[in-house]
Amino acid sequence: MEVPEPTPLRGPDQGAVDELLELLDLETIDQDLYRGSNVHTPRGRVFGGQVAAQALCAGIRTVPQEFGVHSLHSYFLLPGNPSIPIVYDVERIRDGRSFLTRRVAARQHGRPIYFLTANFQREEEGFSHQDAMPSVIRPEEGLDLVELMTVRGNSDAEALGREWAALDVRWVGSSKHGLEPDPVHPSRARMWAKVNGDLGEDPVAHVAAFTFASDVSLLGATLAAHPVAPHKTQMASLDHTIWFHRPFRADRWWLYDQWSPSAQSARGLAIGRVFTEDGTLVATVAQEGLIRPRD
Repeated sequence: MEVPEPTPLRGPDQGAVDELLELLDLETIDQDLYRGSNVHTPRGRVFGGQVAAQALCAGIRTVPQEFGVHSLHSYFLLPGNPSIPIVYDVERIRDGRSFLTRRVAARQHGRPIYFLTANFQREEEGFSHQDAMPSVIRPEEGLDLVELMTVRGNSDAEALGREWAALDVRWVGSSKHGLEPDPVHPSRARMWAKVNGDLGEDPVAHVAAFTFASDVSLLGATLAAHPVAPHKTQMASLDHTIWFHRPFRADRWWLYDQWSPSAQSARGLAIGRVFTEDGTLVATVAQEGLIRPRD
């Protein structure tokens, strides 16, 4: 596999980050009803992380500030059309003293394209433990993900680079290249990522921006054990889940430690642990998607 040399870390791109924040700032249509704009892209469909992040923002709009999101579970139903806005309809499922639940339907042309259920919790003390962070190279030693995709011949690399302009993603390695063999986990991938600018102090901006970024590359981990390039495979996210363990800044480096426990029936399951640079486990992500070999 051809691999480029590591390139210096890019400087902050605050303009792209401000565009991301604007994307997450939904228009209020009515009570519990919101509208979101889209990134202009030639790919013909809306990036799944954008829909998930906007749906989460819609749900957050309907809960008191003292409740923070601790998990979301969602399904991608239809590809989003980037040329028209997406409407987000929030249903207040449960309002308890400790936990709140919201269900969000994302719609275009009157049809649901995405469903999200999010749970929120009032902060409280409890038991605490976590997995240890694996030993990895530093972000500056990683490879720019978009450059790597370009070298590998991915025709979507340029368009994805524009969609992910607010992010800096540094590829660490995979089961095919860069990571030590692990017979227990045969399909793995790791990368460093962050929002490449200042998100400010609002915790909502950080959980929403992380949700946007969490959809980058995760499904690719399901192919790390197979001799095929992702751009030569029909890939589509089917569902997406995030558990938020501890607060963190999405505009500081975090490690995305990904592995795929199973692939079968043209579907692959990927799980990702998210660590901050100091080794704190802050989130866990899971996604199953279509990985259909192209003829």
